Order: sequence, then C-alpha cells, then structure tokens
Amino acid sequence: MRPPVWRPPVEPSPAEQTVIRLVRRAKLVVWLRAHRHERFDEEFQTELAAAWKQRPKGQPPVPPAQLALATILQAYTGASDDEVVEALVMDRRWQLVLDCLDAEQPPFSKGTLVAFRARLISHTLDRRLVERTIALARSQGGFGDRALRAALDASPLWGAGRVEDTINLLGHALRKALGVIARQQGRGLSWNQGVAAVAAEAGVPGLGGSSVKAALDCDWDDPTTRDQALGVVLGFLEQVEGVVADRHRRGAAPVPAADAALQAARQVVSQDVQLADANDANDANDANDAKDAKPPTLRQGWPRIGGSRSRMRRCVTAANAAVAWWTATNATCSPILTPTWSVPSA
Repeated sequence: MRPPVWRPPVEPSPAEQTVIRLVRRAKLVVWLRAHRHERFDEEFQTELAAAWKQRPKGQPPVPPAQLALATILQAYTGASDDEVVEALVMDRRWQLVLDCLDAEQPPFSKGTLVAFRARLISHTLDRRLVERTIALARSQGGFGDRALRAALDASPLWGAGRVEDTINLLGHALRKALGVIARQQGRGLSWNQGVAAVAAEAGVPGLGGSSVKAALDCDWDDPTTRDQALGVVLGFLEQVEGVVADRHRRGAAPVPAADAALQAARQVVSQDVQLADANDANDANDANDAKDAKPPTLRQGWPRIGGSRSRMRRCVTAANAAVAWWTATNATCSPILTPTWSVPSA
C-alpha cells in the first residue's frame, strides 16, 4: 500500500513553544517546524508517495514527508543514519521538526531511512526535495537560502556513488589554488579568510565563499542559466591561471600545490566541458559574431544528484582528478568543515 499523507499540527503546542524559545543555534529546526506544512503540501506528498507501488496488503509505510524532513536535517548537519535514529529519541530539536516530541521510540528505523533515500534517488526526487526547500527559504525568508544550498549540495548523503558535480569540482580546485597561495604569502589569516582575500585581489570574489554554486545562485535545472554559470566559472579559472602565471613571471616562490590544483581543474574541463569549436571562435571577429558564439556546455548532461550510472562514471573520473591535487596539497589544506546549525537569515 502507498504511504499516507502526513498532517502534523500547524500551530506549535505549548511544549513545542518551550523548545522553540530555548533554541539558540539550531535555527534550521525552528524554520522547518514553522514551514513544514508549506514545504510538504498534499500535492508534493502525493508526488513522493507515487514512488511506492500500490499493494493491498502490508504495513502502512512511514509518511514520506516525515522521512524527507529527517533527510534534509541529516544532509545539513552531516549526521549518520545511526545518529539520526538516536536524535529522534534524544534530541528535542529533531523531535520538534518531526512531530514526535518526547518520543521513547523513533518513528522509523535506520533501515526505513536508508530505503527511503534509495527510493528518493532512484525516482530522481532528491533534487526536487532540495530545490523546493531552497525555494521556500528564498520566498519565505527567515533562513539563508544560499547557505542552505551550499550545505545541501555539498552533502555526501545522496548515495555512496554520489560525487561532486563539475562546477563544484572546479570551484574546490580553484579555491584550493587560492588558499595555498595565501598560505605561501604568510598573510596570517585563517584558510577561508586567506582564500577570500586572494580571490578579491584576483578579481574573482565569487570564489571567496565556501561554495561557488551558492555564490552564483542560479537555477541549476535550467540549461540556459546553467551554461551561463559554467561560462562564469571557466572565466574564474582563466583569471586564477593568470594570477599564478604572473607570480611565475615575477619570480615569486613556486607553489606546486596551486599548479596541481589548476592542472586538475583543466583536466575536469577537458573531460566534462564542450567548448565552442575553434573555427567558431576564429569566426567571431566582431561584436555580432561574438554575441552568437556558442556558450560552453557539459558534454553528457548535468550530473544530477543520484544521476544514472553513465553520468556517475564520468563524474567519478573527474573526482579522481580531484584526488590528485588533494594528495598534492594535503599538507597545506584545511579539512572540510561540517556546516554549523546557525545560518544568517535571508
């Protein structure tokens, strides 16, 4: 049988209001509690439920909306599957969102959560879940949609085979190149501060944040804006290469890790990006021709979260390039940080 529609209360109970007042850093849980009825309206819950086959017998499944909320929290906080189940009994903030305050037993098991995530990915509903959540944050306010996108897009949660997409790979490589340059210059800044400072000086402030995709803030499911964003990132690559080349010309101390990061970025471009033909570029001799020049595109389509095996193989090859520069720079690179609970309001 298909899962039921989840209809938790809209107005918080006195006990829930007490929890909300006590929350200081976990602002996401307060925001999700306030907007869960909008985030999971009956239309979207019906769309989620369609991933289950209609069977006359069997136990009623857990409402997908409840599992999806837990998945969003898990992706944002970086919790493991075991930690999610534990939090549903031990953490009143999670209970607040999932309508199980003071529960002595979790509303679902680890196996149910894992199976739901697999079903979500197999039906390509994972991207719908992420994009609808970000769109609601943008329209309703109260939580930073850009930081939310950065955390959810960067989460490794969406399957063991899920790897970074092309733009994230390029962004990480370029930020790593800027970071090791900042360290070599001895600026006395933190890793992120050094990246932001060198990015600003290089004329690529979009690389100064923790996520290039969050900085670009595009509709990643729209092919036109996606290709435009890809062109912007390729421009970032050329500018960073120019900064490194200028350092070489001035006789500055070499930074092999920066060179390795740029080499990895170029490898990603060579295998993932279809650039305009050389003949087309040579023919673009005036403003009108340049205006009509073809933008760069991804060779085999956008590698969506939970994408097909053919797309995943291409992404894994790109990820192997990232491993090469990570190995070359692991002595100077800071670790990836789990996102904090508190994010500035939009």
